[in-house]
Amino acid sequence: MLAFGMPATFSKAQIEAIAALAHLRLDEGEIELYAKQLGDILEYANQVQNIDTTGVPPTASVAIKHEADRADVVHQSLDRASALANAPDASMDAGLFKVPRVIG
Repeated sequence: MLAFGMPATFSKAQIEAIAALAHLRLDEGEIELYAKQLGDILEYANQVQNIDTTGVPPTASVAIKHEADRADVVHQSLDRASALANAPDASMDAGLFKVPRVIG
Protein backbone atom coordinates (compact mmCIF):
# COMPACT_ATOMS: atom_id res chain seq x y z
CA MET A 1 0.00 0.00 0.00
CA LEU A 2 1.24 3.48 -0.79
CA ALA A 3 2.35 5.71 2.04
CA PHE A 4 0.31 8.59 0.64
CA GLY A 5 -3.26 8.99 -0.51
CA MET A 6 -3.98 9.56 -4.18
CA PRO A 7 -6.31 12.42 -5.06
CA ALA A 8 -9.67 11.42 -6.49
CA THR A 9 -9.95 14.66 -8.47
CA PHE A 10 -7.56 16.93 -10.30
CA SER A 11 -7.76 20.69 -10.50
CA LYS A 12 -7.44 22.66 -13.71
CA ALA A 13 -4.05 23.92 -12.53
CA GLN A 14 -2.78 20.37 -11.94
CA ILE A 15 -3.84 19.24 -15.42
CA GLU A 16 -2.26 22.32 -16.97
CA ALA A 17 0.98 21.61 -15.06
CA ILE A 18 1.02 17.98 -16.24
CA ALA A 19 0.31 19.11 -19.81
CA ALA A 20 3.13 21.64 -19.62
CA LEU A 21 5.56 18.93 -18.47
CA ALA A 22 4.49 16.80 -21.45
CA HIS A 23 4.69 19.80 -23.81
CA LEU A 24 0.99 19.48 -24.67
CA ARG A 25 -1.42 22.29 -25.52
CA LEU A 26 -4.89 21.51 -24.23
CA ASP A 27 -8.13 23.40 -24.73
CA GLU A 28 -10.72 23.83 -21.95
CA GLY A 29 -12.69 20.75 -22.98
CA GLU A 30 -9.59 18.54 -22.97
CA ILE A 31 -8.54 19.83 -19.55
CA GLU A 32 -11.93 18.90 -18.10
CA LEU A 33 -11.94 15.52 -19.86
CA TYR A 34 -8.44 14.60 -18.70
CA ALA A 35 -9.13 15.77 -15.15
CA LYS A 36 -12.13 13.42 -15.00
CA GLN A 37 -10.26 10.52 -16.66
CA LEU A 38 -7.22 10.81 -14.39
CA GLY A 39 -9.48 11.04 -11.36
CA ASP A 40 -11.34 7.89 -12.48
CA ILE A 41 -8.07 6.01 -12.97
CA LEU A 42 -6.80 6.95 -9.54
CA GLU A 43 -10.14 6.13 -7.92
CA TYR A 44 -9.95 2.66 -9.45
CA ALA A 45 -6.34 2.32 -8.20
CA ASN A 46 -7.59 3.20 -4.71
CA GLN A 47 -10.26 0.49 -4.97
CA VAL A 48 -7.63 -2.07 -6.03
CA GLN A 49 -5.35 -1.08 -3.15
CA ASN A 50 -8.19 -1.61 -0.66
CA ILE A 51 -8.76 -5.25 -1.69
CA ASP A 52 -8.04 -7.62 1.18
CA THR A 53 -5.16 -9.85 0.07
CA THR A 54 -4.60 -11.49 3.44
CA GLY A 55 -3.43 -15.04 2.89
CA VAL A 56 -2.63 -14.51 -0.79
CA PRO A 57 1.07 -15.19 -1.43
CA PRO A 58 2.97 -12.56 -3.41
CA THR A 59 3.68 -13.44 -7.03
CA ALA A 60 6.20 -12.20 -9.54
CA SER A 61 4.02 -13.24 -12.47
CA VAL A 62 0.47 -14.39 -13.01
CA ALA A 63 1.65 -17.10 -15.40
CA ILE A 64 3.08 -20.18 -13.76
CA LYS A 65 5.31 -21.27 -16.62
CA HIS A 66 6.25 -19.25 -19.65
CA GLU A 67 6.56 -20.83 -23.07
CA ALA A 68 9.97 -19.19 -23.46
CA ASP A 69 11.28 -20.81 -20.26
CA ARG A 70 13.67 -23.65 -20.89
CA ALA A 71 16.59 -25.18 -19.12
CA ASP A 72 19.97 -23.73 -19.98
CA VAL A 73 22.01 -26.33 -21.79
CA VAL A 74 25.68 -25.88 -22.60
CA HIS A 75 26.51 -26.83 -26.20
CA GLN A 76 29.83 -27.04 -27.97
CA SER A 77 30.45 -23.88 -30.00
CA LEU A 78 31.68 -23.84 -33.57
CA ASP A 79 35.42 -23.94 -33.86
CA ARG A 80 37.03 -20.88 -35.45
CA ALA A 81 37.79 -22.55 -38.79
CA SER A 82 34.19 -23.75 -39.23
CA ALA A 83 32.74 -20.37 -38.24
CA LEU A 84 34.92 -18.52 -40.75
CA ALA A 85 34.83 -21.16 -43.53
CA ASN A 86 32.21 -19.37 -45.69
CA ALA A 87 32.91 -15.83 -44.51
CA PRO A 88 34.05 -13.26 -47.08
CA ASP A 89 37.60 -11.96 -46.58
CA ALA A 90 38.17 -14.04 -43.44
CA SER A 91 41.29 -13.66 -41.33
CA MET A 92 41.88 -16.97 -39.57
CA ASP A 93 44.67 -15.49 -37.42
CA ALA A 94 42.53 -12.64 -36.09
CA GLY A 95 39.33 -14.72 -35.96
CA LEU A 96 37.26 -12.18 -37.88
CA PHE A 97 36.04 -11.34 -41.33
CA LYS A 98 35.54 -8.08 -43.16
CA VAL A 99 32.23 -6.97 -44.56
CA PRO A 100 31.43 -4.08 -46.89
CA ARG A 101 30.91 -0.73 -45.18
CA VAL A 102 27.22 0.02 -44.74
CA ILE A 103 27.32 3.46 -43.14
CA GLY A 104 29.35 6.15 -44.87
